This record gives sequence, structure tokens and C-alpha cells, in this order.
Amino acid sequence: MKDVAGKVAFITGGASGLGLAMAQSFSAAGMKVVIADIEDAALEAAAASFAESNAEVITVKADVTDRDSMEEARAQTLDAFGKVHVLCNNAGVVVYGSVAEMTAKDWDWVMKVNLDGVINGAVTFLDDLRSHGEGGHIVNTASIAGHYGIPGLGVYCTSKFAVVGMSESMRLDLSADNIGVSVLCPGVVETGIGNSERNRPSEFGGPAERDPDSQTDTGVEMEVMQPSVIGDIVLHAIQNDQFYILTHREFEPAVQQRIEEIHHAFAYWANYREANNV
Repeated sequence: MKDVAGKVAFITGGASGLGLAMAQSFSAAGMKVVIADIEDAALEAAAASFAESNAEVITVKADVTDRDSMEEARAQTLDAFGKVHVLCNNAGVVVYGSVAEMTAKDWDWVMKVNLDGVINGAVTFLDDLRSHGEGGHIVNTASIAGHYGIPGLGVYCTSKFAVVGMSESMRLDLSADNIGVSVLCPGVVETGIGNSERNRPSEFGGPAERDPDSQTDTGVEMEVMQPSVIGDIVLHAIQNDQFYILTHREFEPAVQQRIEEIHHAFAYWANYREANNV
């Protein structure tokens, strides 16, 4: 989608962090933008940040885990702009700690937001993206944690591996409809996701105070990237139909190690079958 001017983008988790950065980059390129978020104060701040510009931006409150809420956000989007061309399933949360420490509510909350949120976004908007015949693009926010296991991030990794797999299938399924797909897999970005439990509903255990720095270690010396850089990168990926958005090259050796282990496993089990005539 080279020509994005005038196109409409809907962004979940859009009022802060990566989502807001996407909104800023998209609007600067002439797009109409819907910022959807669950947090009232963040929505108010996001709206204020665009108030003195000529950008066509609206904010809507939406809970990605609630399909009725997403349908209402869709209705507001179509009322305002008539169409949707770009869907960014960006809302995400994290819980830190060993899988041995995780409760059912930890699992339920993270999977509801990180995976069901992407599913709900697709179910809500795919017919709209396909029906107008103008093409479109979907960006699913995963993580580098969707490409290899990281200690202390087992629940998060599970959700993001699923988003990567879903995105790979979506790419194949939607190509005939002229809908591109990107999966955003950043490393560390300066956002508020480490404090995402501030928005954790009581049904999933409520807010909790945790120290993320003491509970996970990627084993990699990491660059902390600014969200604005990611916003511009995502815009470029949409315009140039790039699928994998891998922003932090310092994680490449860890991903490559996983790939090599899979390669060796194929050979190992082929040899096993040959040796055992099975």
C-alpha cells in the first residue's frame, strides 16, 4: 500500500507507547486514524496531543477482550470515516515470572489481551477491509519473544508465538484480497508495557506491583528503542508490504540458535527412523 494518504487506520492500544507512535507516523503521512484504548486518561492525553494539528484523528474507548466493545468501536470508526484500510492489533500486556509461579488468572489475562485481542480485531474488521476492494494491511504486534523462549516470560512468549503463527497464516489467506500482513516483533522499546498490570481487571486478579527488572533476563545486551522509530518503521512496512518487522538485531543470534536446533532435530529423528526402520 504505497499510497497511504487518505486511508483509514484503526489502532488498538493506540493511546500510548507503540500504538501512539503508529498514530503519529500514520497521521503525518496523511492517514485518518482511530486511536482505540481501554485507558481513559491515556485517550484524553492522546486526543490533546493532536488537538492543535490538522490531523484527522479520533479516539474511542475499546476493550480488545470484549467483542461487543470492539463492534461498538467499529461502528464509531465507520461513522467517522466510512472505511477501514489498515488494522493494527497492537494492544498488549505482560506478566513476569517463571511458568511455575503463574496462576490461571495470569494465563487468562495475558492470553485474553495478547491473543484474543488480535483474533477479535481480525473478526471485527476483516469483512470491512475486504469489502471495499481498495486493498489494505494488517499489523499484528507480537514480539521478539514470539521467536524464542525467554526465562521469566513464558506466558508472554506463549501469546506472542501464537500471534506470529496466526500472522503467517493470515498472510497466505489474505493475499488474494490484496490485504498485506505484517507482524511486528520488537525487542525492548521505551513504553509502559512493563507496568501493564495497572489496567488488569479484578476478574483476572486486579493490579499487582511487580519489579520486571528482577524477574527476567534475556541474556542479551539490549538497545532500548524509542517508540517514534517503531512508528516510522511500521509505516514503511505497510507501504512496502514487509511481513517480518524485526527491529532489534541483537536478538538475531538467539533466534538463529533456535532455527539451528530445529534443523538438527529434523536430522536426528530422520537418523532415528532409519536406524530403527520405522
